[in-house]
Amino acid sequence: MKKLKVLQRLAEAGVVAVLRADSPEEVVEMSHRAIKGGIKAIEITMTVPFAERAIEELRKHYSSDAAVDSDNYAIIGVGTVLDPETARIAIMAGAEFVVSPSLNPETVKLCHRYAMPVLPGTMTINEIQAALELGVDIVKLFPGNLFSPSVIPSIKGPLPQANIMPTGGVSLDNLKDWVKAGAVAVGIGSDLTKDAVKTGDFSLIEQKAAAYMAAYREAKAL
Repeated sequence: MKKLKVLQRLAEAGVVAVLRADSPEEVVEMSHRAIKGGIKAIEITMTVPFAERAIEELRKHYSSDAAVDSDNYAIIGVGTVLDPETARIAIMAGAEFVVSPSLNPETVKLCHRYAMPVLPGTMTINEIQAALELGVDIVKLFPGNLFSPSVIPSIKGPLPQANIMPTGGVSLDNLKDWVKAGAVAVGIGSDLTKDAVKTGDFSLIEQKAAAYMAAYREAKAL
């Protein structure tokens, strides 16, 4: 039941912040800012040194079990998971969903063993079909900047059951097009944090997160 709830809330959140940093402390601060700006789904990448510490710290403050209008509501997940060993470390640290850059069947099986939502990266119809056959509920279209939003209805022609989350290349300028094309959610990476990292002003993440959520709500209303 927990898995189904997290999947539903990921779809409701609509925007996933994909956060990379040089330390767990920095990525935790980025997460707080993104959540305050309205993005309620956070993906801490395993490229962050000691990323599991950041996940543990964030889970002390946030949970998908909280009421959606409460200050401690957010879905904390992990990204850039390359293998089942890394997935288990993140799950034990409290991650509520697992995202991979590619389709690794053993990672998917491990996540299923723990009833954990897993979103593997895919690029082709063959990979998406393989993910569906493994029981994946949402596939990440990655890198999204290799495609245009029109690829989603093209994929959904033969695979209407596929739930697709583009990540990489999604911006404020094209978010509406991805949502209108049928994306179940979108992943936002460096565009969310690059100005803050450059200037050291992390309040810019909060402002950019608010802008993304406003754009997402506008797109869903169309």
